[in-house]
Amino acid sequence: MSNNEADQVHTYPIPNDAPLDPPAEWAALRQGCPVARVKLPSGDEAALLTRYDDVKQVLSDPRFSRQLDAADAARISDTESGGLFNSEMSATIPQSGAGHQQWRRLVGKWFTAKRMAALRPGIEAMADRLIDEMVASGRPADLKAALGFPLPVWVICDLLGVPETDRDRFSHWSDSLLNLTRYTDEEVERAHHEFSDYMAGHVAAKRAEPTDDLLSELIVATGADGYRMSDKELVATGLGLLLAGHETTANQIGKMVAMLLGDRRLWEQLLADRSLVRSAVEEALRLDASGGLGLPRYIGEDTEIGGVLVPRGTTVMCNMSAANRDERAFDHAEKMELGRTPNVHLAFGSGAHSCLGQALARTELQAVLDVLLRRLPTLHLAVTVEELPKLEGLMVGGLREVPVRW
Repeated sequence: MSNNEADQVHTYPIPNDAPLDPPAEWAALRQGCPVARVKLPSGDEAALLTRYDDVKQVLSDPRFSRQLDAADAARISDTESGGLFNSEMSATIPQSGAGHQQWRRLVGKWFTAKRMAALRPGIEAMADRLIDEMVASGRPADLKAALGFPLPVWVICDLLGVPETDRDRFSHWSDSLLNLTRYTDEEVERAHHEFSDYMAGHVAAKRAEPTDDLLSELIVATGADGYRMSDKELVATGLGLLLAGHETTANQIGKMVAMLLGDRRLWEQLLADRSLVRSAVEEALRLDASGGLGLPRYIGEDTEIGGVLVPRGTTVMCNMSAANRDERAFDHAEKMELGRTPNVHLAFGSGAHSCLGQALARTELQAVLDVLLRRLPTLHLAVTVEELPKLEGLMVGGLREVPVRW
């Protein structure tokens, strides 16, 4: 790589006006600067990885911590606390080693593909109900507000046994805690305290009167080695599930539908062959150009990545969205191929910390797409792709609105 490229410091996330396409810099960096210097929203500097093999290498290596509590680790957000990755949640739930595996085994029992498949009829019924309300309100409609945003929070609240009347509060807390720039330190802190207080009361209520939900099961669940979650861990788990399972899926529903409607031939292809729904969801996950920051990792020892020596003490940002467009890993990487198989994308990460809820996310996305194809075959964007308004400031990128007609 040239000294110019190696020395240049990019603002991160890299600014991009295109709603669905990636910034041009990704391809240039993959080609000529696999370990690039970037400045985070906090002002701290980190290294950016954009190649598939490099991102997979770092995410799969247990030596590299996702808990950014080292004195020389970069802060992510511009809030004093450093944002979600430096939060109390990260400190409460073990982030590595045997402790993390204990926690993951207990929670993971709920997130099997088989168990998520059993939830699908309920998710489809929720989607049908929301589409009924959207159609009754008339067109054009904002698909994200009407369907994409409420559905995942309903599902998470259902998993946690949260009453439907409290779901709007969960939406607010999720937005407050995942936004990098919109809220002040005080507002983020207040949302965190409100959520923690709510969940502490909710855990106590479930302990007194358990029901058929994840939280009730976790209260009494015991690992093979006798490990049981403390109340503090249960509260942090509830927070983790909300943050990981709401905004990400809400945004992905909007982006997926926009991608498929942006080129009408893709939507028509799905209408003609519903068996493509599963692989179409995977391709939408792979091609998502606004996946946000990616995943940070703290490099605790001198390490070679992509032929570059990365010194100990570096925080690297693993950009899975950029890696998923790497021509070295995918033929015609920039093209949406609904039947692409295999499709070993990195949208859910890789290794021991790959997304615990990926089976749930896939189930929700497939259910939504199936219901939309059945209910609204004439669905189309009410604006051009270029006019789709982008969502700024969240750790997970997306579209502010997805205006549609039918």
